[in-house]
Amino acid sequence: MAVTQERFNQGMTYAQAKANLPRNLPNIERIEGLVNLTDADLAPWRNLNENFNVLVLVIDPCPDVYTNVPILNRIAEGSGKLNVRIFMRDDNKDLMAQFMNGPYESVPVFAFFDKDMNLRSVFIERPKSVTDLRAQKTNEIQASNPDFGPVGRAASDMAEDARVKFQAAVNEMRTATTDSYIKESIRELGEIAQELGRGASGEAKWHGNLLGAVPA
Repeated sequence: MAVTQERFNQGMTYAQAKANLPRNLPNIERIEGLVNLTDADLAPWRNLNENFNVLVLVIDPCPDVYTNVPILNRIAEGSGKLNVRIFMRDDNKDLMAQFMNGPYESVPVFAFFDKDMNLRSVFIERPKSVTDLRAQKTNEIQASNPDFGPVGRAASDMAEDARVKFQAAVNEMRTATTDSYIKESIRELGEIAQELGRGASGEAKWHGNLLGAVPA
């Protein structure tokens, strides 16, 4: 089912979405304070010859939502080339069904449409590079303490005290890698801008942490 301009316009603005994401809000505002876009970051967006509609799907709470949506908003503000509308995933299953990450309802989804509402690009969840980095560092955490291991062991299979310590270490690692996460999202979104600038060429390309079979 195609997304029409009328359906797109039913979405929330960024300001409206913040009011509807109370559990994400403290972290959204924290990330807003960390996002500093350079002229180089904004250049591929400012150089676009047309504006794009960006349909965003979110839930509350979600770390990938509160990290990436503020980045997208800053790009929209800094470039003037993006019209962003935000939808709650669980209230808009018809939209989510069009952007499944294989069998998963991964969020956020950023779906880029041209002025005629042709789908041009999709970004899901977070850059794969962030997933890979955090997986590596999680393995290092497990390898550092025999109570956590072996590497790859699920936290649910750990003793209670070990699980608490492991989760605390993982949370600390995720906080420590936030700056890297932001930079990688800015980079990958910039690649999308460059693709958009080259014009339509067949099926929309999908980006992000793709976990299953999705359109090429």
